Amino acid sequence: MNRSFAPSGDLSSPVVAVACVVAALSFGLLVLELVRARGSAAGAAGAAPARAALGTALTGALAVLGLLAAILRPVAVTSRGSLVGPKVVVLVDGSRSMDLPGIGGTRRESAERALEELGKRADVRLSRYLFGEGAPLPADGQAGDDGAAPAPGGSAGAAPAPGRDAGAEAPAAASAPAAASPARGRPQRRSDLSAALEALARAADERPSAFVVVSDGRLDRPGPEDTAAATRAALEGLDVPVHTVAVATESVRDAGVRAVRTSGAAVAHQPLSLRIDIGCSGGLACDAVPVVARELREQGAPTTLATGTAHVEGGVGTVELGVTLDRAGTRILEVSIKSPEGDELPENDVRYITLDVARDRIRVLHVAGRPTYDVRALRMWLKSDASVDVVAFFILRTPGDEVNASSDELALIPFPVDELFSVHLSSFDAVVLQDFDAAPYGLTKHLPALAQYVDKGGGLIMVGGPNAFVQGNYARTRLARVLPVDLDIGRAPAVDLGAFVPRITAAGRAAPVLAPLLALIGDEMPEMPGTNVVGDPLPGATVLMTHPTRTTASGAPMPVLSLGEHESGRTIALTLDGSHRLLFSAFASSSAGRAHGAFWDALLGWLMRDPRFEPAAIEPRGGCLAGEETALVLRPLAGQRGQARVTIARLGSGAVVKTLTAQIGEGGEPVELAAGRLEPGGYAATVEIVPEGAAGDGGDQKRATTRRDFACERGGDEWADPRPDVARLEEIARATGGASVLSSAAGSLSLPAATQVAAERHVAPLLPPWAWTLAAAGALGAHWIVRRRGGLA
Repeated sequence: MNRSFAPSGDLSSPVVAVACVVAALSFGLLVLELVRARGSAAGAAGAAPARAALGTALTGALAVLGLLAAILRPVAVTSRGSLVGPKVVVLVDGSRSMDLPGIGGTRRESAERALEELGKRADVRLSRYLFGEGAPLPADGQAGDDGAAPAPGGSAGAAPAPGRDAGAEAPAAASAPAAASPARGRPQRRSDLSAALEALARAADERPSAFVVVSDGRLDRPGPEDTAAATRAALEGLDVPVHTVAVATESVRDAGVRAVRTSGAAVAHQPLSLRIDIGCSGGLACDAVPVVARELREQGAPTTLATGTAHVEGGVGTVELGVTLDRAGTRILEVSIKSPEGDELPENDVRYITLDVARDRIRVLHVAGRPTYDVRALRMWLKSDASVDVVAFFILRTPGDEVNASSDELALIPFPVDELFSVHLSSFDAVVLQDFDAAPYGLTKHLPALAQYVDKGGGLIMVGGPNAFVQGNYARTRLARVLPVDLDIGRAPAVDLGAFVPRITAAGRAAPVLAPLLALIGDEMPEMPGTNVVGDPLPGATVLMTHPTRTTASGAPMPVLSLGEHESGRTIALTLDGSHRLLFSAFASSSAGRAHGAFWDALLGWLMRDPRFEPAAIEPRGGCLAGEETALVLRPLAGQRGQARVTIARLGSGAVVKTLTAQIGEGGEPVELAAGRLEPGGYAATVEIVPEGAAGDGGDQKRATTRRDFACERGGDEWADPRPDVARLEEIARATGGASVLSSAAGSLSLPAATQVAAERHVAPLLPPWAWTLAAAGALGAHWIVRRRGGLA
């Protein structure tokens, strides 16, 4: 309880100030008068004048004080209150590096002990947050700031602190420990202290009086170059100290891949340089560390792209490896080292990087069996597209033609089938076989290589005609297994020359690959001169067009345009040779012949995995870390409705590890799917969207799919460099006037003092107003009498 005095509450501050000034002037005049009177009576002898002067001074002072008291009318103020501790924000590093060894266990366990020490401080209010990516998150069990202990007579149930009087000052009570450790939470992929300080400095609630940062110092921000300036900038003028608590001082014995960087963009068929940083720490002896770069495949062991040796000096080594990727799209590279004996952190010996490999130009091999309107139209379109590098061969004469001349007298060059399909095949992004018979020209022996080319990511289009599909001697070959339709040799005839109008299926109307064509011509196709006869679609195929009358052996409409995927590659089967009627015909006049280019641009784009023609896009949110919950974000194209099926298969074995489903709306809103915890390695996420109302018209067949490869690694960037950075923590503390200590000394930090807050206040006048007036009058009378007796007027 505190007792103090104050002027009457009905007086304003200016009145009180004027009264005090007048009283001070009165004292001054009294002193001046006494000094003059003493000078006049200097010659008088005896003690009487001295006593008279003393009496005049005392009674004058009492009179002035009496008048001042009558004006101010003092009151007694009795207050009871409590001490409220300052708000102190504790920021605990939530990144994955906190799971590495630290002081007396893991760094996270060391942080928990530091929080326990801070929690024993009864003179502060702690607000605990985990920082990592973006704004900080309240720690587990943190309901809000700890409040002050209520004063007696205040909140119900309040009681004085033990050992104190009912009215004694009581410090703010410390919050009870949370059920879950405040240092634990979902591990963060980054350690961004600057973002956390910025968010809390801009917050609209009570400003903190101090920050306490509990970390190992491995921060993404502020960086090591501008630590002090960046920390002050993050506080945005908030002049408070930032104390730091280090949870680790030494690194584990480790050799690992610190970083993998690329020089320039990744382009198919062009060399790419990988700069690989290798680090050794914790006293592990490193000299020459072997490094290997591999590409993960859908099936089989990874393909070795390059090897090298990193020579480590001063704990750091760098090696550059040149690699060449022969396919565009998403590629997963595995970079690994053979670490020295004694490595205590083998998880960072293998790193995965995802490269989106672009194409400088799409390189297409166009092989046609004979010159026709359809061949000419497609070749003209391929040649007119600047983004396509086309190598075209079409047969003008067959070995059985009677030309009545020797080969030397002919201007025709021989068809280089062996050189194309054994030497240069891998240099092409797509192969178009148009009305081409494999047997007469020696292609049959290369069909297994062509099928393997598709398996490794190549694209293949087989276009119909009298010498295509079954008539082209492709049935029962290795290539037939990668096509999206069955080549049924038991059915006759192999070619149907009857004119017909293809029907677009429900999948075709919903597939993005036909959207440009349908936007120009609607749902009606021109009449086609005939078709090759094929069987049912194979598993995984998507049928976009069917024959209006012909059926397969199962009774389903015969496919005319089908899309298929086989391992890493894609194939298209177009059983007709009349697509030129989209370019020049009476039907084509309505679209000025643009439908032909739109049709083939979409087919080739889908074959090359152009995002414009994919049914959806999918990727892991924030990357994938092994052993932690992974979320996949699915972004379907606007206008699609139905069910999305997502299959996650492991690269190398092709084993399906997870199958997910989700409903999508036509607005194209992203959908998040929980993929669970995945093991380290590469994965392929394949999305299939089944449109609403597609149960009929081939609705039981698989739909168009899109695929995204990704990799999961243990620890990620946060485990790449396990060395703690205590020096950076010390620099942060120095820049803000804080202190830097180890976790064991967290409780000894010098934090701001508590503030007393009144909870109860009682005001009582010392005397009634008439008593003060009477006392002032009496003092004035006594002073007048003494003055007269002393000879003063």
